[in-house]
Formats: sequence, C-alpha cells, structure tokens
Amino acid sequence: MVLDVTEVPWVSVSGYGAHIKASRRTLFVQKRQSVEEYPLDQVKHLLVVGGHTIASSVITRLVREGSCISFFEPDGTPAGIIRPYGSEVQDDLCKLQRETPRQRYAVSLARGSLTSRLIVIERTEESIGSALCYAGELELMHNSLEEKAYLIKLDEIRRLHRLTSDMYYEILARSQPPVLGFRRRTMKPQTDPVNAMLSFGYALLYGACSVAVIGARLDPDYGFLHEGAGSLIQDLIEPLKAGMIDEVVSAIGRKTLHSLDYEVGSDRCLLSDDLMKSMIRTFYTTINAQKVDEQVLAMLTAITAKSEFKARY
Repeated sequence: MVLDVTEVPWVSVSGYGAHIKASRRTLFVQKRQSVEEYPLDQVKHLLVVGGHTIASSVITRLVREGSCISFFEPDGTPAGIIRPYGSEVQDDLCKLQRETPRQRYAVSLARGSLTSRLIVIERTEESIGSALCYAGELELMHNSLEEKAYLIKLDEIRRLHRLTSDMYYEILARSQPPVLGFRRRTMKPQTDPVNAMLSFGYALLYGACSVAVIGARLDPDYGFLHEGAGSLIQDLIEPLKAGMIDEVVSAIGRKTLHSLDYEVGSDRCLLSDDLMKSMIRTFYTTINAQKVDEQVLAMLTAITAKSEFKARY
C-alpha cells in the first residue's frame, strides 16, 4: 500500500529492526511481515528513531530530492542529520520563526494548556466522585483563561501561566493518597513517586515531539512560552501533557500503585523496572503521535504563513 504523506511531509521510522530501502520513485519501510511504501518526492524529511538498517540508495535518492534524513536515539534524543549541499530551507524557516512575535503564540499555548488541565480536573472529580477545588479556585482558573486572551506582555503571560500551573498540580495532588507524598509539581530530583512518574511520562512525550519538530525543520531551541534548550518542544507539548500523561499518572497513583513499585531514598524516588515497563505500554497508547504531528504542523503552517496558531490539546 502506498501511503500519502502530503499532509505531514515527514516519515518517522521508530522501534527496532526495520529495513529501509528505495527505488527510483518509492521509499520502502519493511517491518517484520509488513511493508509501507511512500512516494519518494513527497518525503521531505526521513526520521530514523532507534536501530534500523538503511540502504545507501535511500540516502542518495532522498538527498537528490532535496530531502533531509535525521537520526535519533530510541528515546527521541537527536543524534545527527544529513542534508543536501546548499540547503537553506531550515535557515530561512528559523529566521521566520524568530521574526514571529513571541507573545502572539505564547497566549494560545498557555490557554490551550489551561483548558486541557481544567478538563482533566473535571474528569478526575467525576472519577473519584468528589470535588477537588477549594472555594474560588475553579473560578480563578476560568477567569485566568479569559484574562490570558488579553495579555500582551510576555512576562505577564508567563507569570500567569506559572501561577495556574502551580494551582493545577496542587489541585491534582488532592486526588492522590497522602502516603505518596505528592503535594505539588517539583523539578529534579523528584522525591515522590507521582512526580517521578510525571517526569518519566513528560520525557517520553518530549521525545515524540522532538522527532516531529526536527522533521518540520523548526528550531527546537526557540520557543514562545518557554525559553532555553528544547523550549519549542516544551511549548508544543504543554497543552498535551494533561490528557496524554497527567490523567494516566493520576489514575495509577489512585488505583494501582503499590509500595513495591517505587523506592524513596534520602534525596530521590526511584521507580521499579516493572512499573516503568507497564507505564511505557500505557503511554504508547495515550501519547497520540497523530495529534503531536498535527500540533507541530499547525505551528509550522502558522510560522510560514505568518498566521494565527491554535494549540491542540
């Protein structure tokens, strides 16, 4: 079957053991007993994630078509890239990315993130059969959602985003058994199993998104809501975290987490191998690769067209 790749002009090959070959007009990806075929002239970026076998003819023909090939570690960490000689597409695109007013897209990302978090709070309350918010908290978060639409200064957008993010995690913590010690979101090293699970899930989501961002030839280090290394990736996954990661982790903490699944030391919490394997299987279904691709493609389209960006969540 020949697959159309015009909507998302990159092809990702993940996992292990695939054989990647090419004829004059077609790219072939063989995984065990199945073979996927792609029109060679539609593949603008081939993304090879993990350990696979790639024929030199693939590299030659894609480069001749003006396409790039990027290689990643199994967790999505970029390893290297092959580009055609004289390729200036990425330089031009990065210039457009930097010319886009940051606050313009930061508002959409912050509002998308808060909207998704309000949805998860509502679903969690339905699941446990009781309210999680104290008096005035939910009203404050809804008011903040409306207020963000009118903010024009980047520092104000970021400040309100941090405030509502802190509130969200504190509200979510009320759904967890007190014995787990989860009170709020903390950075590394995590000292409770819920924070450790959240970080693990976010790392998987970050890896999935980083592959798509590099496939789109965007600069992963130039974000709008966040700053620093990987800031664009952090931007794009921010509205996706609640639905793809937080809801899963919250359910594990409430329903299935056992004391044997983690070990709390003097300075950090370590998750067991069995728990991490189980979480990988779960996140494989909840991290929606199509939605991640759509998020990245929406950003790419908005930057190149100098149009509005609407965050998916």
